[in-house]
Amino acid sequence: MMAQMAVAMPLMLAGEQGMFHFPSADEVRTQPISRAGNEANWPFSVDDGVLACVWSGGQKVVMFVENRPSDLGEDDTFEPRRVIVTTDPMQLTIGNMAYRDLFRPAASVEERIRLVAPFAAMGQRLCDQPAGAHVGHGEL
Repeated sequence: MMAQMAVAMPLMLAGEQGMFHFPSADEVRTQPISRAGNEANWPFSVDDGVLACVWSGGQKVVMFVENRPSDLGEDDTFEPRRVIVTTDPMQLTIGNMAYRDLFRPAASVEERIRLVAPFAAMGQRLCDQPAGAHVGHGEL
């Protein structure tokens, strides 16, 4: 019992979550984002979605989640695709294998990093917001 408290106390004092913490919906920070009409460096294959900050593996992770398509019926099921938005080449490539088509095509990993870097920085600012924050367009 004392050993568990000794491990948990620094995490509680720092306001951090442990390695095996499963976030609840009220902990997720979100901001809707969309492509401007003339934006050439938009890294995603869809024009709008949500930037989110969630806990995963004991750290805050920035993700992009696609919006529900407007032409999809109300009764139709929809499982949104999501990708990790980071400048870490391993997470950007291997961590996003399942939904890599949510990124627009890039000639190299370096180009993809260049495209997502501003969104990764915006996502880190989102992670600095209180748990459960919903930030509007252009606020970060």
